[in-house]
Amino acid sequence: MATALAPDDVVRSHAEGAANAREPLLVLEPLLQFLEAHGLDAPADLTATPIGEGHSNVTFALSTGVVLRRPPRGPLPPSAHDVLREARLLRALEGTPARVPAVLAVCEAPDVIGAPFYVMERVDGEVIADSIPAPLDTPSERAGIADELIDSLVELHGIDWTEIGLEGFGKPTGYLERQLRRFGGLWEHNRTRDLPQFEQVGEWLAANLPESPPATIVHGDYRLGNTMFAPGGPARLIAIFDWEMATIGDPLADVGYMLMHWTEPGDRVGKFNLNNVTVQPGFPTRAELVARYEQRSGRSMQALDWYVTLALWKAVVFMEGNYKRATAGSTDDPYLKTFGEGVVEIADRASAVSRSGL
Repeated sequence: MATALAPDDVVRSHAEGAANAREPLLVLEPLLQFLEAHGLDAPADLTATPIGEGHSNVTFALSTGVVLRRPPRGPLPPSAHDVLREARLLRALEGTPARVPAVLAVCEAPDVIGAPFYVMERVDGEVIADSIPAPLDTPSERAGIADELIDSLVELHGIDWTEIGLEGFGKPTGYLERQLRRFGGLWEHNRTRDLPQFEQVGEWLAANLPESPPATIVHGDYRLGNTMFAPGGPARLIAIFDWEMATIGDPLADVGYMLMHWTEPGDRVGKFNLNNVTVQPGFPTRAELVARYEQRSGRSMQALDWYVTLALWKAVVFMEGNYKRATAGSTDDPYLKTFGEGVVEIADRASAVSRSGL
């Protein structure tokens, strides 16, 4: 899925960018110099096409066959959209069972294109969002998609992060408490209005904090739409994307987040869960997903409703921040510009799960 390219998104030079009202997302001349210095193709006619849903870090497919990833335009909350941290994790995961693209070059200096960025290999395949590729669109292949989604998450959670250079990447204890503090603080930065239900859910989460299992790598945004499957069948997950929220922490937070996005027959369809491919025959229910994760990982899924409520509560903060950027003119994403009511919907859903369960 590609997002639209605005006229001021990609410019040839910093001088050209300075003449626009907004900062550019890519400046081609210094980018070409960086690519050439790192042994990557740097043709004068380089072009860039935005890819992905466009609601978080910005991803461009370059015409040379590689992918560039950078933060969105500001204003950004502190520590958010840290692409350098993301690149560090991807490099650490090379050679592990984790299904990740290879990082080819990293630029820490913001003055090259206006922000830090990294370049990675382009993986060719299918991202399943609002439709299923024809070779995978059968009940048996849909079941295989779900199995692959769970199996790749179990692989990630099974990696010994202490052996791949991720000491200091995150704190192995107190993850859930930090999540509550961090997202409570981000809400104060992102909020555009009062949402009493958000405050109420935050109080419920703090009062019902579960005991975490041993810490693992946590993706932080794990869902079907952030994965890629090989062309054709059988279903084979070949890459996991969008690692900007990754850390060391409670693996069950990934399961709760995945379940938040997983719809099944009978669910109410709202603005937040528009892509409902998983209601089709062959896809398992949320309970069946949890059962496979438990069986494959040997890890008991504790306090399921708490983890799903946490995921929804965090989604309120994320999407309110994106909505704030959209209304401020920092992004051209039309979906985000109409998301005001959707944020309220997510907050109401979090409140409902905290009271009555998933």
